[in-house]
Amino acid sequence: MLTRILGVANAVVITIAIAALLLLPTAGEPTVGRTAAVGTAKPSQDPQATPAAKPDLPSSDLPPAVNATPEFAKQVKANELGLVPVLMYHRIMKKRFASIDRTPSQVRQELEKLARQGYVPITAKEFVTGDIRVPAGKFPVVLTFDDGHASHFALDGGGMPKKDTAVGIIYDVARKYPGFRPVATFWINHYPFGLRRQEDQAAAVRWLTERGFEVANHTWSHPNLAVLPKKKVKEQIVRLERLLKKLGAPASDTLALPFGSMPHPKKIAKAGSWDGTDYDVEGVFLAGAEPSFSPYAKNFDAGAIQRIQSNGKRGECRKWCSQYWLEWLNKHPGERFVSDGDPQRISIPRKTEGNIAVKRRAQLNAY
Repeated sequence: MLTRILGVANAVVITIAIAALLLLPTAGEPTVGRTAAVGTAKPSQDPQATPAAKPDLPSSDLPPAVNATPEFAKQVKANELGLVPVLMYHRIMKKRFASIDRTPSQVRQELEKLARQGYVPITAKEFVTGDIRVPAGKFPVVLTFDDGHASHFALDGGGMPKKDTAVGIIYDVARKYPGFRPVATFWINHYPFGLRRQEDQAAAVRWLTERGFEVANHTWSHPNLAVLPKKKVKEQIVRLERLLKKLGAPASDTLALPFGSMPHPKKIAKAGSWDGTDYDVEGVFLAGAEPSFSPYAKNFDAGAIQRIQSNGKRGECRKWCSQYWLEWLNKHPGERFVSDGDPQRISIPRKTEGNIAVKRRAQLNAY
């Protein structure tokens, strides 16, 4: 489908991202003793006391599966070798200070548009492992948030997600559009969600993971891994893995590269060991700038997964960011991943069966 060279495209976005992040104001950094992100002013507001499910929060339960036959797959126009948008968000700010910032209104409008168009969120882990349980005829989308910023998750005085945080916005959209599954992936550094105290960090991570969100590795201090020695790269990944373990999160199945910069050799981003601790992730995610290949496709590279920066169509984003690509996918529906609703089968038009990964051929349901 795409003839442009992915490496060049990604390099463009990496350069832009590095420049933008270097300009971020210090006001966006966590402060010592900050606990507002999880609302710990009163014991009753501590996420530890919040049950795993609340009646006023939409459920992240997976939809029931169907048994897809070739006839059914054709009827819903299933194409599970199609492209999947993996959207990349950073800070959510009422006033944008950098090009990669988004306002709450911009995030809300984009998510509502996705819901109206038939997209259903899945986590990065579900995507990379091929556990794509999206209703028949619908399209998966992966919502990812980098850096664990305080604008991604915070609770109000009643123990509910604050309105203009990422989690608050996701739940609002899910209430308005019940088919919009409220899940996302948060890739964190060593002060997740602006919190300094480990007990507050653990409470935040527990609140999210109990409700279907993924919290995973974005390295300890967000360095440019491309310029670090191998040992330092491994240290950055392991130190964050150790923190996640202390906070009660499962070992990371996914990792987002800071600035999208790949270490050398590439393989150490996916698996390695430092100071007696091993790590082994299923998927490594870049910083842009195109939709990802399906995890069932033979040309899918789990060690370098494309993402799309959430943004409009101005400047460098004219052909690389979310508005452009979501419009492109709408104009080229034959290129988009369309689910058959059956997680046990991979349904595709027969003319494309040569593109399926060898290890997935036993699941093939061609029509």
